[in-house]
Amino acid sequence: MPSGLAFADVMARALSEDASLGGRFDGAALADITILLPTRRAVRTLSEAFLRQSGGRAMILPSIRPMGDVDEEEMLLDPGFSFREEGAAFGAELPPAMESLSRQIVLTKLINAWGEVNPDAGAMSAGQAAALAGDLGRFLDAVETEGVELSALQDLVPGDYAQNWQITLEFLQIITRYWPDILADKGLIDPARRRTLLLEAQAAAWAAKPPQGPVIAAGSTGSVPASAKLLSVIAGLPQGAVVLPGLDLDLAPEAWEAVGESHPQFGMKQLLERLGAGRDDVALWPGAQTAAAEKNAARARLLNEALRPAEATDGWRAVLAAEGKDIAGALEGLHLIEAANAREEALAIALILRSVLEEKEKTAALVTPDRSLARRVAAELARWGIEVDDSSGVPLAETPVFIFLRLLLEAVEEDFAPVPLLSLLKHPLAAAGMAPGDFRADVRRLERALLRGPRPAPGLEGLELALNAYEEERKRDEPRLRALIAQLKEATAPLLQLPLFEKQEAGALLSAFLGAAEALAARDEVEGAARLWAGDDGEAAAAFFAALMEAANEAPALAPAGLRAFMESLALGRVVRPRFGRHPRLMILGPLEARLQQADCLILGGLNEGVWPAETKVDPWLSRPMRRNLGLYSPERRIGLSAHDFVQAAACPRVFLTRALKVEGAPAVPSRWLLRLESFLKGAGIDGLPLAQKWTHWAREIDVPSARQAALPPRPAPPLHARPDRLSVTDVETLIRDPYAFYARRVLGLKALDAIDDFAPARDRGILIHRALDTFVKRYPETLPENIEEVLLEIGEEVFADAPDRPEVIAFWQPRYEQIARFLASAEPELRQDVLKAYGEIEGMLEIGGLKRPVSLHARADRIDVKRSGALHIMDYKTGGVPSAAQVESGLSPQLSLEAAMAEAGGFENVPKGPVETLTYLHLAGGEQGGAVKKITEEGSRLAAEALGGLKGLLASYENESLPYLSRPRVQFIGRYSDYDHLARVKEWSASDGEEGA
Repeated sequence: MPSGLAFADVMARALSEDASLGGRFDGAALADITILLPTRRAVRTLSEAFLRQSGGRAMILPSIRPMGDVDEEEMLLDPGFSFREEGAAFGAELPPAMESLSRQIVLTKLINAWGEVNPDAGAMSAGQAAALAGDLGRFLDAVETEGVELSALQDLVPGDYAQNWQITLEFLQIITRYWPDILADKGLIDPARRRTLLLEAQAAAWAAKPPQGPVIAAGSTGSVPASAKLLSVIAGLPQGAVVLPGLDLDLAPEAWEAVGESHPQFGMKQLLERLGAGRDDVALWPGAQTAAAEKNAARARLLNEALRPAEATDGWRAVLAAEGKDIAGALEGLHLIEAANAREEALAIALILRSVLEEKEKTAALVTPDRSLARRVAAELARWGIEVDDSSGVPLAETPVFIFLRLLLEAVEEDFAPVPLLSLLKHPLAAAGMAPGDFRADVRRLERALLRGPRPAPGLEGLELALNAYEEERKRDEPRLRALIAQLKEATAPLLQLPLFEKQEAGALLSAFLGAAEALAARDEVEGAARLWAGDDGEAAAAFFAALMEAANEAPALAPAGLRAFMESLALGRVVRPRFGRHPRLMILGPLEARLQQADCLILGGLNEGVWPAETKVDPWLSRPMRRNLGLYSPERRIGLSAHDFVQAAACPRVFLTRALKVEGAPAVPSRWLLRLESFLKGAGIDGLPLAQKWTHWAREIDVPSARQAALPPRPAPPLHARPDRLSVTDVETLIRDPYAFYARRVLGLKALDAIDDFAPARDRGILIHRALDTFVKRYPETLPENIEEVLLEIGEEVFADAPDRPEVIAFWQPRYEQIARFLASAEPELRQDVLKAYGEIEGMLEIGGLKRPVSLHARADRIDVKRSGALHIMDYKTGGVPSAAQVESGLSPQLSLEAAMAEAGGFENVPKGPVETLTYLHLAGGEQGGAVKKITEEGSRLAAEALGGLKGLLASYENESLPYLSRPRVQFIGRYSDYDHLARVKEWSASDGEEGA
């Protein structure tokens, strides 16, 4: 069957018109024929082709089935594949195959045992052992599939190889020495071995007694030795036929002889050799010589010539001289799309697929090995309400159910730290026996109350401890939060009762884990099991864990802390395929699934080196010489199979070849096949493949608005009655520097939340330091103790002991407080010179007159010292940044100056009114020096008068209701980031103003 033809339709048409194939099958009827195909998908495709040929009328179909009742070649192409028994058509007396999950678990136990007697190999966790067992199982399948006896591994002499390979060969004794005995004891065989035996049994049965009716084996490349043996038998049957997909009958003999493992025709060449036939012995399938077929043949010749072996490219000149005029015609319908990046490539592909739906009854398919590209295209199609399934399915580990289960284990592993806990509780399946709406509301309360800011103590008990120190004004939420924590403790109790790092019997651990998961997934009216195991992904997960529980007695002992990695390793390679809802006219296929499939428009996506073809992966078990000595294929064999898939698809009438110029920001190298095509075409005087860049242009433009409107800064101007008439001194600084931030905080009442699991935010550390120093000043207002440092340390212990249960804050700031205490022990005597009395944490208020309405100014001064002369010294503690003297003088940082004005007016309770002399910042960062005394001015009264006058003018201007609260009016005086910048959309309008990055 030539490349580029609709394989199934051409085959169905020929058999429907003449079941005897021109007398080859003497007097045969369609129902007498047996057709063997490589995959189940191909079986469905051919059945649908026969239905199309019948016009929908009832008919008796041939017996169509996959070869050996299992998919062929998947393991060879997909390193993540593991053969699974799907039923035995022949050889029912054979022992059953060992289920793949059970095999992986048994191998995990063997690997653990090997590690215990070989401690020099390094410690290995259960998850690592399970992952290694998966690789070992795939190696077993490869050895069995390629017909190599396990005993041959013993013939590889360790002394002939480097030490690391000697260790590997010693490790492989697991399967050469112990594995056969384990299988014999269980009465089982490997899945790949059973498949091989089934194919060999079928071949032997037909060789001994040919079947009554015709047998056609179609579409197989015979890359699996047992399949090739069966094909050889079928070819020799009196009524047998082997239909080869895409055999190149035109390649020059010298080029054919040079075909190597990475060439698309290597599989065909090898199969013909096994069949004892040459290309001259192969005839075209009936109906494969139409005018349309000839057009496809020209494309196929172009592709095959472009990809001819490098050793034979000197023959290009002769080919170009003979067929140069036909090359342009062969390119008709073939287009190249080079997108700027992966997103643009996906959107261009989605546009092509969408456009095909405008053509009546036309079909289209994306063929790509790039799962990321496939997911992107499916997501882009969703913008038009088109749901198309990826034939490769969704990895089980990426389904919502499995993610929920993994999040539960992550939360347990990390002692319910804020981020993993919130990730779990915000998963759609989490409800903990409550109504989902109530549960979500309580989780948000828990987040705001306990999980933002410093991390609470470990475990759910740590949340209860933190709740005991909950802010008084938010006590109304406490009952609901206690109830939520109680629900969580009850749901997870089966799992939390098991020590985190203590190994348990695997079955008991799994039962506790799944019980906790079901309890956490339950809602008020639905049991957890009914929610957790529902849908395609839930059923797949249920089957996985059922098999895992069944094999648990073979599993090694596990600690709860290691269950997640163990579970993920076992789930690797398992996929979930939706049973319903596939689009009738659009498909996303992997190269393997695309074999023998057909569509009116094909898109071959991801044509970059390392993607298609994939990189040749290093065998973790055997080096190249070892594989060669053992009789295994080289890694390049995969490239040859991929190249054959590429040629088969690219030879179709309407094809788009797509690639991204950059992937993840780095330049990508075009696929070697594209480079070969470009080189061949240039030799023919054609400047590369025809480009179809309109699709990338549309992809770039599809989301561009029809008109652009420059973003403008916000200009909120609320009425006077909505503007605050009660200000704090820190509010004034915000109003000066960033009026919009003042508006959002004081008018709209929006307060920035702490980051989740924030490490000791400034507010928390400041509160503790301020509380300790305030206690010190109140205890010793007039005279200092003799042992200042010792007293400060004792006070610090009291304050930190009474602090909310936030271990990170205490662990980080208590040592720094000790440095601060040491600094103050030396600084306090000088600060207290000529001081009559010190006042700490004093509330103050000042009425601002001369305005349309009275405005009250409030402050809480950290410390005011009254000197014997009656003058005042005002101090402010800073654990973070300290304003400069210039900022205070200019009025940009008016806090101390306004406190001075308030003090001179007698606005601080119990502090005698007097002139303010000194303004000072105590910088208490707790570093090596502990702190520093930064005197701003000795002219406090002057600054107080200037600040008060400036404030009155500022407030008077904002009494004008037309004056807006602008965002960042004085950029040079604003910090790099404000909590309210995103609300003001600063990045949008500053970029349009040419002030990007402001």
